[in-house]
Amino acid sequence: MTSGSTTRVAAIDCGTNSIRLLVADVDPTTGTLVDLDRRMEVVRLGQGVDRTGRLAPDALARTLEATARYARVIEDLGATRVRFVATSATRDAENRAEFVEGVRAALGVDPEVVSGDEEAALSFRGATGTVAGAHTGPFLVVDLGGGSTELVLGGATPDAAFSMDVGCVRMTERHLRSDPPTEAEIAAATADVTAALDEAARTVPVGEATTLVGLAGSVTTVTAHALGLTAYDRDRIDGAVLDVDAVLAACDDLLHRSRAEREALGFMHPGRVDVIGAGALVWSQVVRRVRADVAAAGGELTAVVTSEHDILDGIAWSLTEDRALAAGGATS
Repeated sequence: MTSGSTTRVAAIDCGTNSIRLLVADVDPTTGTLVDLDRRMEVVRLGQGVDRTGRLAPDALARTLEATARYARVIEDLGATRVRFVATSATRDAENRAEFVEGVRAALGVDPEVVSGDEEAALSFRGATGTVAGAHTGPFLVVDLGGGSTELVLGGATPDAAFSMDVGCVRMTERHLRSDPPTEAEIAAATADVTAALDEAARTVPVGEATTLVGLAGSVTTVTAHALGLTAYDRDRIDGAVLDVDAVLAACDDLLHRSRAEREALGFMHPGRVDVIGAGALVWSQVVRRVRADVAAAGGELTAVVTSEHDILDGIAWSLTEDRALAAGGATS
């Protein structure tokens, strides 16, 4: 559906842990994006990819079944432009051609297996579309996914970006196997994240950030815990500004809980129970590193902003730009 300068678009973000859909009316003239349908399913596409280098058959089946359900929603709502973006797990998989063919059959468009840099740019666009009006830049946007974590620094547009191969699923499978994780496992995972941050900091000067913005399910779940929510409340989580120490305390608590204790939390998505400990660990290390580097640069990081607007919104915005369509964003 297209009316005046408004276009009805469908954006799909397929990551390591979840697949998400946004159908929205986007008006680039007024700079507005109005949700019509926003949903998420945990499909764990990246199950075992870090170890085997391949997409597992059952994980692929779950993802394609969800894609078929999304296709029906897109058709029912009459979206005229569709873009399917796949991220970390499919970048790493030897058999990603099977995934591409399956998506094409279910949805009628080719998935784009984007680079870490483009993933970062899309996340930055999605987050800063709303955050920029309430906070000052430079912004450091951190998109903490299942297989990778993107760091993007910039003002109106990204100036520097880096994709780290650490995420909640990857760190869980690689290190946090006990319930709850042992101190030795936590130390090994922390060492991995620290090394990744050292590498990232050579490309992204995180100490220049004025506002730290966290995105995606691990961050929003930590935020729900820090806010003391008894049920997941997107409106309260979106735009939440938390004291750094409150974020770190919530991360530490989630990391050290057992699976049963996490499962009992009213805001916890069932598909995130087993990986939130690793997600909390990654987020805590990012926050600590940014605070330290900002202090070393003569500044002070006192708060962290959470955004529910992320790569999904960035994909939707990209569908109103000629660049995305020329690069392969399908038009149905």
